[in-house]
Amino acid sequence: MEYKMDRRRFMQKCACSLGAASVGVRAFAQAHDAPANAQNKPPNIVFILADDMGYGDIQAYNLESKIPTPNLNRLAEESIRFTDAHSGSAVCTPTRYGLLTGRYCWRTRLKSGVLFPPDDKPLIDQDRLTIAGMLKKYGYYSACIGKWHLGMEWGRSELDENRVDFNKPIQYGPTDTGFDEFFGIAGSLDMIPYAFYRNHTAVQRVVETQPALKFPRFIRQGPRANGFDPGRVLDELTKQAVDFIHRRARESNPFFLYFPMTAPHKPVWPAERFQGKTDLGPYGDFVAQTDWTVGRVLQALEETGAVDNTLVMYSSDNGSYMYRLSQNEPDHVQDSGVQGYHPSNHQPNGPWRGTKADIWEAGHRVPLMVRWPGRAKPGAQCDQTVCLTDVFASCSDVVGFSIPKQAGEDSFSLLPLIEGKTDRIARAPVIHHSVNGMFSLRDEKWKMVFGDGSGGREKPVGKPFREPYFLFDLEADPQETTNLIAKHPEIAQLLQEKLEAIMNSGRSR
Repeated sequence: MEYKMDRRRFMQKCACSLGAASVGVRAFAQAHDAPANAQNKPPNIVFILADDMGYGDIQAYNLESKIPTPNLNRLAEESIRFTDAHSGSAVCTPTRYGLLTGRYCWRTRLKSGVLFPPDDKPLIDQDRLTIAGMLKKYGYYSACIGKWHLGMEWGRSELDENRVDFNKPIQYGPTDTGFDEFFGIAGSLDMIPYAFYRNHTAVQRVVETQPALKFPRFIRQGPRANGFDPGRVLDELTKQAVDFIHRRARESNPFFLYFPMTAPHKPVWPAERFQGKTDLGPYGDFVAQTDWTVGRVLQALEETGAVDNTLVMYSSDNGSYMYRLSQNEPDHVQDSGVQGYHPSNHQPNGPWRGTKADIWEAGHRVPLMVRWPGRAKPGAQCDQTVCLTDVFASCSDVVGFSIPKQAGEDSFSLLPLIEGKTDRIARAPVIHHSVNGMFSLRDEKWKMVFGDGSGGREKPVGKPFREPYFLFDLEADPQETTNLIAKHPEIAQLLQEKLEAIMNSGRSR
């Protein structure tokens, strides 16, 4: 199956939607060819992480998508675009841990699932080096704006130390892991508490109760801050991210912005001005708003003159939660309460099997785009298998940091790929992980699943390390339909040995 984008078709399809926000690839390359003095300064780094955006939600990755994504299309044309990139897990928390630390999350106490505030303790240990902590050594000022979902140490009631008081200062949070600033929410937008926190303190008092709602505005009942509106969260986070860029672009030292958005994760709650913007229901509208949000961040870099010396990366923490439905049942277009699409209407995860949470490709194959004027060739494409754990080593390579043995254990620098110096780097096989702890290992065209099911949402779910295992040739069978383990037992044995070696050694790098 061919995954390379037909650039002529892409530009014809998307040109009408790019509008004033768009610039041609050639014009961008000329206007933003980094000057010599900028190349001698450490670049600003902006990492934008979507929440549950599928590989097929972006037109640059899915020519058949009917959702207008002009800003992401533009970013793809100005970036090197990775077509075989994977999140460290098929769900939220573990991917975020791996991204910030360069280490697979299954090496921690979290062997499956995600954290649920306020019960779970912080996952990043105090002595664990993060991207923010590493960049701080080189004078970077950093902010996390958005969804944290890596655990916090909450304040406790004076009357009962076992009871959390959401109005007390947080004892351990993002600013204790290397970030200078934090503004955002503790977990996913469907998790308590429903409140914004700035650094260690709630912005508004948590005194209300959010009622439970059903899909598409799925949200759990629980404590909510005064005036907190889930439908306005993405806009507020966007404002904060844009304000940060405007503030820090005036300073002489570089900045690092980690912007983990809350969309298009549930609750599917697009702002009023985006409601009805697409013909694909609230989910399509929410993806359109997510694209607009990315556009505002890119615009802020333009407005401040920071674009020439800013490395921008965009990805998603896992695949989309929207199911692929058969044509004989209603879908999200016909009934917004249905969590899925007919393939003829939309394929959020593109051609890949499964959904978010699964060990199948749709669970963890994600878009990854990297824009760096003067260093990354606009419109380039890379098909090497990579992982979001590689962002840590890539950032360290950008600033010349030598990673100590006890950090970034599963991270490999993508810088040679980004700069077009090679089309392949020496990298260990990538390990995938599902919500229930199912492992798979990807080595070139071969993918082996160490369990007897999806490990997530698609039936049968199966159990980790229960046979029969699966062996797929993704070049010949990208949809993972044919199990070749009986035909190639020698390959299966080799891949199992590689998995065991990586797991037992405590590191891939």
